[in-house]
Amino acid sequence: MKRGGSSKKAGFASFLSGLKRVNVGWFPEGAGRLTREDFTLLPLHELVLYPHTVVPIFITAHDGIAAVDEALRRDNRLFAACLRKREPAYPDIEEPWPVGTVVRVIQHLRLPDNTFRIVLQGEYRGRIVGMERRDDYSLVKVEPIDSGFFANPPLPEDVALMRAVQRSFTQYAELSKKIGSETLLAVERTESPERLANLVCNSMQLKPEKKIELLAVSGATERLVAILETLERENEIYGIQKNISGKVRSRMEKHQREYYLHEQLKEINKELGKDKVEDEFGELEKQIAQKNPPAEVLAKAGKEIGRLRKLQALSPEAGVLRGYLEWISDLPWSNYSADSGDLEEAQKILDEDHYNMRKAKDRIVEFIAVRRLLDGAAMTAVKGPILCFVGPPGTGKTSLGKSVARALGRRFVRISLGGLRDEAEIRGHRKTYVGALPGKIIQSMRKAETMNPVIMLDEIDKLSSDFRGDPASALLEVLDPEQNAGFTDHYLEVTYDLSRVLFITTANSLHSIPYPLLDRMEIIDIPGYGENEKLAIAKQFLVPKALMENGLAAARVTFTDDALRGITRYWTMESGVRSLEREIARCIRRIARQAVAAGYSTQENKTTGENVIDIVNNADNAAALCKPIGEYRKIIKSEGLEKLLGRRKYKNDVVFKEARVGVSCGLAWTETGGAILPVESTRFAGNGELIMTGNLGDVMKESARTALSYLRSVQDNYRFQLINIGKTDFHIHVPEGAIPKDGPSAGIAIAASLLSTLCQKPLRAGIAMTGELTLTGRVLPIGGLKEKLLAAIRNGMEKVLLPADNHSEWDELDKDIRVAIAVEFVENAAQAFALLFDKDIVHKKNSR
Repeated sequence: MKRGGSSKKAGFASFLSGLKRVNVGWFPEGAGRLTREDFTLLPLHELVLYPHTVVPIFITAHDGIAAVDEALRRDNRLFAACLRKREPAYPDIEEPWPVGTVVRVIQHLRLPDNTFRIVLQGEYRGRIVGMERRDDYSLVKVEPIDSGFFANPPLPEDVALMRAVQRSFTQYAELSKKIGSETLLAVERTESPERLANLVCNSMQLKPEKKIELLAVSGATERLVAILETLERENEIYGIQKNISGKVRSRMEKHQREYYLHEQLKEINKELGKDKVEDEFGELEKQIAQKNPPAEVLAKAGKEIGRLRKLQALSPEAGVLRGYLEWISDLPWSNYSADSGDLEEAQKILDEDHYNMRKAKDRIVEFIAVRRLLDGAAMTAVKGPILCFVGPPGTGKTSLGKSVARALGRRFVRISLGGLRDEAEIRGHRKTYVGALPGKIIQSMRKAETMNPVIMLDEIDKLSSDFRGDPASALLEVLDPEQNAGFTDHYLEVTYDLSRVLFITTANSLHSIPYPLLDRMEIIDIPGYGENEKLAIAKQFLVPKALMENGLAAARVTFTDDALRGITRYWTMESGVRSLEREIARCIRRIARQAVAAGYSTQENKTTGENVIDIVNNADNAAALCKPIGEYRKIIKSEGLEKLLGRRKYKNDVVFKEARVGVSCGLAWTETGGAILPVESTRFAGNGELIMTGNLGDVMKESARTALSYLRSVQDNYRFQLINIGKTDFHIHVPEGAIPKDGPSAGIAIAASLLSTLCQKPLRAGIAMTGELTLTGRVLPIGGLKEKLLAAIRNGMEKVLLPADNHSEWDELDKDIRVAIAVEFVENAAQAFALLFDKDIVHKKNSR
């Protein structure tokens, strides 16, 4: 059956004449009641008819012709049902869908080949409840599908639903461009839900299965909701298709335009006689060969250039390959910078830039000496060391790396690793990814342009890791002298030699660095600066730098030693000199302001040749004569610091100057330097409980329990002022509870505090102590010795008790520290207690 064109006005007129008004909906005569009727079956292929529509079709099948003949003999009505798709197992059997439409033949014409051209008018929907096969056609019993009714008058919800369907259908018509204006007008004007549903379903371009699904829905509200959902989905699909089509069209237009311009350029070059353009691929291959890379790299580059020659110039893959080959040609493959072999010059450069740092400077000078003993091929075979500068912030680790490069005569490149969490940042991305690049190591080699630069991996202890990989694991190959000669970047896909690179890493702490990575590096400790060292650094580096940066280099501005010490003690609290530099610069900015206000300037009057000050907001003073800045003199003393810097920011650590029972003075190490760690303890009746406060960590709590257990084990040796230690509770507190504290080195200080509480005797004043205490009373060595001693000196301690095993480290300290404070080395707690207490705490039978 095929659809044909015909005028619908006569069909609609005859159709409307056979309808009656029932409430609000339109129903055909006789369909107001759910009565079953018998009709001849008109089978249709891929065609679904709806009520309220007039459709011309051709009838060519034998059973269809027989059905029309029987309908014309009866009452001109048939039941039009779409046939299901044939099953593969039964290709000869065609079965109709159980739902369809009762239609009336309003026009028919028998053609010479005995086929029919008929015009059908849909009346109402029905469902097959029985079927009987006759000679050439089928007779079906049909039950009308209940269409339901809206209330009279219709509810607001029903009116809103109809308007939503009409609005969505209007949008569908605009997007599909396949709906006639007459149909759109009929949909907009209809007030019947059944008629609206039938007109919309008949006009939509849907698959037969979906149309039959909408035809079978009973109930006006339910059917309109189903139609509205279908309309919204189709509108969304049309919108996506329109968006995709626009993008594709835009892309095609861009490519066509580029191709057109490219062809035009070729013709212009041809007319100008420039058609014999030099082969860019040959030039690229020549550039790579000039870098003298290994045979593996030459073979890889030749293969990629061969692929590039076969590709279109504007293709995406050609752009990827061209970028890859440019990276190959830009990298240094055999270019080495000449190292300086002058040991005295290298030592001079290192001393000019940094104060002290003896260990780091000695290691660099040793490296230069080894290279000087080798020459020729053997010299280039010296592998670069992997150094790790560890120390508090602001101690000059990063700037020391720059000085090392200057002393060696090498290029310097810095890579910040702080917060790095993607392994691809080290090894690069594979070039098949969009926007792929080599990792930071290869990028640094390209920037350095030599095979033996100094590469600083800054803040290596701040590396992170997540689902994208672990950068620390990727660095294992980079920082291994036995492996980095064959480092492979994912982007390059060829090995690259990093064995001549001098890698320097920096860290504030070693605790967060994985052990396999730490094992590959040579650790060089950069300790914090003492007060005398800060004084020397300020006078030698910080003050001249601040004067230069603030325009007072020609002025005679000086700081007294007491002023610089005052800034260090009361306006900074750090191991490095970063805050000290800021405070000195703040002082000098205030002085610069005072100098300008006093009439000093570096500008010259063009008329008189004398210095003048240009005060923009005061025209009378603009031409006034000024004094040259070179005549300005200022001496900054400690008494005037508060006028320049404001009130003091810091004070000395919490220290009890007078002797008190249960109070001892420990020493602590922090990332900003050393600090005094007072320990307080008291006792009261209880059940032998130990209370610990002051934000203590687990290790420090264990040290407190160990100290109490040790004292219980030696209670017969000391005069404890209590009868039963098991019926006594002890409370240990470390002041400044907002600050977390942990570590084992406070063990001896906790034990001394508890012993003072047990004996009710105060410790000797002015003595600080540090050391880990074991259960048998041994005092074990500690770390951060220099920082702890500096804290003791800063807070006016007279003596410090140290573990005996730290004696060798004491001997390596600077002389000014060893002169500034007295120390006593102890091997066990008994020796420490003998120095801390009077002899009357010891039983006579145990005294010697």
